[in-house]
Amino acid sequence: MAEHTELGKKGEKIAINYLIKKGYIILEKNYRYLKAEVDIIAKKNNVLAAVEVKTRSTDHFGNPQDFVNPKKIKLLLSAIDYYVNEKDLDVEVRFDIIAILHQNTIKITHLKDAFLHF
Repeated sequence: MAEHTELGKKGEKIAINYLIKKGYIILEKNYRYLKAEVDIIAKKNNVLAAVEVKTRSTDHFGNPQDFVNPKKIKLLLSAIDYYVNEKDLDVEVRFDIIAILHQNTIKITHLKDAFLHF
């Protein structure tokens, strides 16, 4: 497995543990719909959080969250729309980014409603 793939998998595990500690219930991991993949779908109270996890070993080229582009956002929107309709859920939906910088230490940044900033 490629080094960046392993780092990504490790980042997703870190993000899941972080969310659980914050009181979220993990509903799905790596949920796929057509060409889209949502890293984590979690629920806390009546909010469904679609979470994109971005893990980097350095911020030399920018912060991890800077690598979520408009195409990825569009795919995530369609996947969550499908998921909510498929499950017939009546919830508020929020799109979050968990950015993990995994250098000598691990730095986690949880950006709630992250797509409002694009």
